[in-house]
Amino acid sequence: MSPRTTAASAKVNSKQALQLVTALMAIPGKSGEEGNIAAEIVGRLRKAGLPEKQITFDAAYKKSPIGGETGNLIVKLPGTIRGPRRLLMAHMDTVPLCVGAEPVRKGNLIHSKSNQTALGADDRGGCSVILNALLTILEQDLPHPPLTFCWMVQEEIGLVGVRNLATGKLGKPKLCFNWDGKLADMICIGATGDSGMLIHISGIASHAGAHPELGVSAAVIAGKAIEDLVENGWHGLVLKGKESGSSNIGVLSGGAATNVVMPELTIKAEARSHNPRFRQKILNEFKKAFQKSAKTTKNSLGKRGSISFESHLKYDSFRLSEEEPAVQTAKQAIQKLGGQPKLTIGNGGLDANWMAAHGFPTVTLGCGQQDIHTTNETLMIDEYLKACEIGLLAATATETE
Repeated sequence: MSPRTTAASAKVNSKQALQLVTALMAIPGKSGEEGNIAAEIVGRLRKAGLPEKQITFDAAYKKSPIGGETGNLIVKLPGTIRGPRRLLMAHMDTVPLCVGAEPVRKGNLIHSKSNQTALGADDRGGCSVILNALLTILEQDLPHPPLTFCWMVQEEIGLVGVRNLATGKLGKPKLCFNWDGKLADMICIGATGDSGMLIHISGIASHAGAHPELGVSAAVIAGKAIEDLVENGWHGLVLKGKESGSSNIGVLSGGAATNVVMPELTIKAEARSHNPRFRQKILNEFKKAFQKSAKTTKNSLGKRGSISFESHLKYDSFRLSEEEPAVQTAKQAIQKLGGQPKLTIGNGGLDANWMAAHGFPTVTLGCGQQDIHTTNETLMIDEYLKACEIGLLAATATETE
């Protein structure tokens, strides 16, 4: 091979990188509707000369509770230099608030033209970082170790795509990097775990005017249980001795008329903690509070309602050693560009949670996202371009050269 330039001297084309991220943010693609953004990425790769046989999709969407248009997009390149396989990843989906975004530049920021939509920097910024690295390698014929690139689906609805990732298609990578965050110098080496709860309350219906005393209100059972949880410190920020976590009741649905004592109510809630045992403790306290409330809430005849309680793991917590090769490699890339790496632990879920569970320790780096999931969302251009430089260094294994 006679590369037109060496990997060590390769540079990111800032103009092209900005055009790329602007184009990707303009494509609608909320969770489950990533078909168009996936097609755009594939089209650019094919135009750059990537053989079709190196582009695959898995069937993760077929295991999703919402279905979907496409699975995770996976691209594998054989190495032109020796070294362990490296994986670069980001997620394609955005929150629904981003649909219809028209990215415009103002100074050092890109924002949505309309104040009614978010931008989609989360995570089209990350998608563009890894796509830019791959396109630069293809266009400049850069030497590189074996590489895998993954664009994940359905991250925003609970890491569904990566949870159902066909890991056998990855080629056994040893160093894994995920772009999904704010500052390019930040290296996230751990994140909390999250368990969901589905609580169904069955009360007793009665006429709310003629015989309210014969009813058992599901709303009253819920209210007493929630009050119990709040008063005893199990709702919201949960601090118990050296343990910490959080919980939230996010969805309540029930009732159909004001003249009927509410017979049914369904609650969706969550519990988070870096300690799986403490997270289970929060779940147990929720169940106990609702059972107690149902037992002590009676009608005039002494009859009670009941509850059913289900919990499920959304993703488990993880924590990487600072000596993990991917952590050290990320630090070296940032330092080579004159940055100061900062190791962080996240309190939200990342695709890296499930990558760790699959056996692929993954660091997450920032790519310029700011005020995500709001109409004030912006992409910080300087941070995004720095992330592109880091991504190219990681992909070409030149962070120490």
